[in-house]
Amino acid sequence: MSKIGINGFGRIGRLVLRAALDKGAEVVAVNDPFIDVNYMVYLFKYDSTHGRFKGTVAADGGFLVVNGKKITVFCERDPTNINWASAGAEYIVESTGVFTTIDKASAHFKGGAKKVVISAPSADAPMFVCGVNLEAYSPDMKVVSNASCTTNCLAPLAKVIHDNFEIVEGLMTTVHATTATQKTVDGPSGKLWRDGRGAAQNIIPASTGAAKAVGKVIPELNGKLTGMAFRVPTPNVSVVDLTVRLGKSATYDEIKAKVLEASQGPMKGILDYTEEEVVSTDFVGDTHSSVFDAKAGIPLNDKFVKLISWYDNEFGYSNRVIDLIKYMQSKDA
Repeated sequence: MSKIGINGFGRIGRLVLRAALDKGAEVVAVNDPFIDVNYMVYLFKYDSTHGRFKGTVAADGGFLVVNGKKITVFCERDPTNINWASAGAEYIVESTGVFTTIDKASAHFKGGAKKVVISAPSADAPMFVCGVNLEAYSPDMKVVSNASCTTNCLAPLAKVIHDNFEIVEGLMTTVHATTATQKTVDGPSGKLWRDGRGAAQNIIPASTGAAKAVGKVIPELNGKLTGMAFRVPTPNVSVVDLTVRLGKSATYDEIKAKVLEASQGPMKGILDYTEEEVVSTDFVGDTHSSVFDAKAGIPLNDKFVKLISWYDNEFGYSNRVIDLIKYMQSKDA
């Protein structure tokens, strides 16, 4: 299997490495201009949300050594200067949050990269959601996007509902955990004034393109979904509230049955299903993109229903980054 490089060793970069280890994918290089290898060891070993790394991690001669395997460390601000080829890295996870267009992400090709997966939505790169539209991938695509964590939660659920009951239109709200872009206390935030308010003190209404992005991965839903976010003072795990008008009449039990069926069949490992009395922390470390909460949803009538699905917005998403790369490698071979 082709070797992986990670650009940006932040929340997602570090968890993509953890996911790669869990899934038997080989990461051979990491680039981050802001932290040296000793700091990488510390940040990878200790995680306030996901706990201490269970394996071994150390620095040795400028390498990051994880479970006995050496990972080359680069410290370049400009991605054109990263010599991926010297480490044998061909598939690059672009997880800085900075190089999110085809043009910007293509900088990695100068150093020998063959493919780039952007771990964020992209304005122009083809967008893929595991369990939804991977079949649209073709080997001539050089830069792709793994969409957002919220789109990865929403799209599989929307697909099941649309395939079985037809979504006429819908609104989504994500109650979203705090992320690194927020402020610990009130501070300046460009044009988005509310986003600059203290993350630990507030429920903050925010914009999200996650619902509209579903229309990119499920073309039949283009223009039929939109949504917004509430940022809340929790460190991890978010929840999607999808309220839809259906084209075909369905009882809530019929909807539950179809979601359960998908979770055990074509979307196994992507979409999960629970009828337990769960709360957000129960999903820390959950590797699914979306966990349907059968007890939390409510129908108004047989054509109007609110559906609830949980997601570990860090670790579930990071697992999908590796799944997407593995799928690409199977098609590129």
